[in-house]
Amino acid sequence: MASANTLCKNLLNVNDVVIENHDFYSDSDGVKHLRIKARPKKWKKNFCPTCGRKCLGYDQATTIGKIWRGLDWGGILVEIECPTHRIICPEHGIATADVPWAYPGSRFTKDFDLTVAWLATYLPRSTVSHYMRIDWATVGRCITRTLNDIEPERSRRLNGLVNIGIDETSYKKGHKYITVVVNHDTNTVVWAAKGHGKTILEQFYRSLTPEQLSSIKVVTGDGARWITECVNEFTPECERCVDPFHVVEWVMSALDEVRREAWRDAYAEAQDISKEHPRKPGRPKSDDPISAKVTESKTRATEIKTSTFALGKAPENLTENQRLKVEMIAATNPRLYRAYLMKEKLRLLLKIKNIDEAEKELKKWLWWASHSRIPAFIELNKKIRRHKEHILNTIRLGMSNARIEAINNKIKLIVRKAYGFRNIQNMLDMVYLVCSDLVIPLSNRKSKSAQSA
Repeated sequence: MASANTLCKNLLNVNDVVIENHDFYSDSDGVKHLRIKARPKKWKKNFCPTCGRKCLGYDQATTIGKIWRGLDWGGILVEIECPTHRIICPEHGIATADVPWAYPGSRFTKDFDLTVAWLATYLPRSTVSHYMRIDWATVGRCITRTLNDIEPERSRRLNGLVNIGIDETSYKKGHKYITVVVNHDTNTVVWAAKGHGKTILEQFYRSLTPEQLSSIKVVTGDGARWITECVNEFTPECERCVDPFHVVEWVMSALDEVRREAWRDAYAEAQDISKEHPRKPGRPKSDDPISAKVTESKTRATEIKTSTFALGKAPENLTENQRLKVEMIAATNPRLYRAYLMKEKLRLLLKIKNIDEAEKELKKWLWWASHSRIPAFIELNKKIRRHKEHILNTIRLGMSNARIEAINNKIKLIVRKAYGFRNIQNMLDMVYLVCSDLVIPLSNRKSKSAQSA
């Protein structure tokens, strides 16, 4: 039969400790606690919590012990009580001596911090806070300590970068953004920071060594000028690619502008007919040809107004009702239908694999757009001409920003589960933890590699 000391050591999942005493008590709320009085063994005393160096003692242990929370045991709160003292480190100065069961500065055991972080990657923070009986803000601190333990040197993510994607995503109302850099080859976030723009992205490039900068060969992103300026300044030899998703987004915005103009024109036409030919009092609408014409114009305006999804989808994916809407637009509004055809032409040429054929088709499309007499597409023609080389690079290399868009969705899910973040660093730590290949180790469990074997 195991002794009580052995049982306590296994519950705490720590070695190199001496169990001096243990007792049960109930607090004012009737919650049961198991208080374990322990201390590190002699060869585990006087270590610096930052560098782990054996140091000289600075003062004597306090008479009142410090308390750490451990994982609950069958619903009973487990606590560790230990007298603490300070040490003096040649490098880090005076600090509280390290204990083997907790991270530096933490009032919880290592297993507790790791469990909280693991739960937070799958559950809302409010749920984790309630289940683990800790404050909402404490969850963020547990995540930070876990990340620092699993990956103490985050700069290693910046080694060997070849294909990277850059994008910004909002995390809060009021145009609050973070800039994210993703490694396309590993599908992981390698760098993230609050804000967006050239000054923020420069921080990323300035954090790279000359060897790390020289290894970058491809940079994908949207058409933002600040991305292009940073690429030209820091990595002029690499290929700059504009993601096809954003190119289609540009043409969709131009098409939607034309659709709104067509809707306003159709609605204004119905209003003009009503004003020029007012219906006589007492005459039924069914017998009035003017009323029928007004109704027809309003119906056409409504069909155009509600055709956003029909015009945005590929023809092969249209439902029957959406196909009828497109056919109605083709019959009644040639200008809007021409804009729809230009959208489809651009979308299809971005899928061409042969670079020479793609360049030829893009040249034809640019001529068509410049001669379309549609202001929105004339402006789009100028924009695409500015990014023509970057678009052709994308087609030639077969690159896409789909991975970073998927990671942006993950980030939005992280924010939504947490119901927002007050501390931006907590959010960035959560992004590094979730949007990577890091595995949070849980006590008394096989690793994933062992389970797969």
